[in-house]
Amino acid sequence: MLKNPPLKAFSLFNSSTLQGFQHTHESTAVILHHLLSSNMLAEAQSILLQLISGRLSSLSFTPPSLLQHLTDSNSRYNSSNLLPLYEAIINAHVQSQMPEEALFYFHQMINRGLVPRSNIFNNLLTLLLKFNLFEKAWSFFNETKGKTEFDSYSFGIMVKGCCEFGDLKKGFELLSQLEEMGLSPNVVLYTTLIDGCCKNGDIEEAKRLFFKMGKLGLVANEFTYTALINGYFKKGLKKDGFELYEEMKLKGVVRNIYTYNSMISQYCKDGDLSKAFELFDEMRDKEVAYNVVTYNSLISGLCRVKKPYEAEKLVGQMRKTGLSPNSITYNTLIDGFCKAGKLDKASSLFDQMKARGLSISLVTYNVLIAGFCRAGNLVAAADLVKEMEERGISPSKVTYTVLIDAFVRSNDMEKAFEMKSKMENSGLVSDVYTYGVLIHGLCIMGNMKDAMKLFRSMGEMHLKPNDVIYNTVIYGYCKQGSSFRALRLIKEMGENGMVPNIASYGLTIGVLCKDGKWQEAEVLLNEMVGFGLEPPDSIYSVISKAKNEVT
Repeated sequence: MLKNPPLKAFSLFNSSTLQGFQHTHESTAVILHHLLSSNMLAEAQSILLQLISGRLSSLSFTPPSLLQHLTDSNSRYNSSNLLPLYEAIINAHVQSQMPEEALFYFHQMINRGLVPRSNIFNNLLTLLLKFNLFEKAWSFFNETKGKTEFDSYSFGIMVKGCCEFGDLKKGFELLSQLEEMGLSPNVVLYTTLIDGCCKNGDIEEAKRLFFKMGKLGLVANEFTYTALINGYFKKGLKKDGFELYEEMKLKGVVRNIYTYNSMISQYCKDGDLSKAFELFDEMRDKEVAYNVVTYNSLISGLCRVKKPYEAEKLVGQMRKTGLSPNSITYNTLIDGFCKAGKLDKASSLFDQMKARGLSISLVTYNVLIAGFCRAGNLVAAADLVKEMEERGISPSKVTYTVLIDAFVRSNDMEKAFEMKSKMENSGLVSDVYTYGVLIHGLCIMGNMKDAMKLFRSMGEMHLKPNDVIYNTVIYGYCKQGSSFRALRLIKEMGENGMVPNIASYGLTIGVLCKDGKWQEAEVLLNEMVGFGLEPPDSIYSVISKAKNEVT
């Protein structure tokens, strides 16, 4: 074969393999040496891929024994052509998605004094992170430093891994190391860190990096802007997000599908559908392709403003563009029709999901169960729970809490508590919202003894009552005319860093005045004003009337 040109030799090798010819260690080594010497790396790697996959087999060797023969110190390969051989072996294992084996040959290569090129290192590092082997990738990165070629791309891969793993501290360590090595961080690396900070909720650090980029002369691209815009929206800083979008437009930065989706989603959440659809039209004009996420945001926005039929029309439009509605599309529509009280339509969409083979998830069932519970149809809700369990989907805390709330609304506290016990017996722990629903039910029924008992038991479960629960119990005591207990809870709220709402203050002031305690009522009024709450005129009238009755 060596007498043939490399390509001809390669062709002969492949055809003989297909005809069942049994190659030996030596014949395989010869063709690989011939190809690598001729710089035909792709062809050499294809033979190695055949070997690793088992398509190249022989009675005279196994893949490990042949690879050992090839890399043996007494083999025909000298240091000059041993490097491409190892690189071909490593890349073949990377392509075969075998991180441990690729790592083994990489370390063997270094131990033999060979210096791998940066692309080999980068390919293997990417594979380790793809397999979620973050700690191994981190060790590999640090152990290999100085033993292989590193470039900015190597640091970029590892920084991305740190951000995806949620270890931003390590990501910033890498940025410092990169700068110490005299390498220049690029826009991609900064964008990755900005995105990581935003996803971690550290918007101030993301802003600092964004401004630092400008000082370094790095021009933020559409991905950088979009990452920071998303970060602002996630933090509720809508004004900053919208301003950054305007800056992006002024600077002529091209807006991509992710930018548009982010803006459309926020406008839909705000109920500003006219602006959302303006951007939707702009995408078409600028030939930015829509995707399912774009449509899902608009469908969600329409359902949010109780326009589920318009949302359904949008699904039809979506199909005409060649996009298929997914489970999120259907779940959103079902929820929209449930909240509009159109349960027959919601059930029809549920059947469509099944017919189209889409995934029916816990979310789908919870949406429908909540819809039937709101309508007071507990029988249909129970049937859905049964169907869900038959499909192997266990009810979640949300499922149980929805059912508990439904029983509370139908004044069946016994069933509500039964449901709480069932939930806890299934291994789920009641949360603040579950307790809130039950306490609300007891207060409405005037059963303050059990309501307070449940309220105090939250501490034993290491749960802190929120302001909604406090206000509910205060309402219950005021309804009973117990000014002392209501006042005690208002003070307790203050001690726990919470502010009662206007209704709680108003009701307690009313009960205090009824008991002739107008001085205490005035103290509460002043406290209320001090918290920036604006008392209605009725509160002033109640206190004034109480004063006059005493005098």
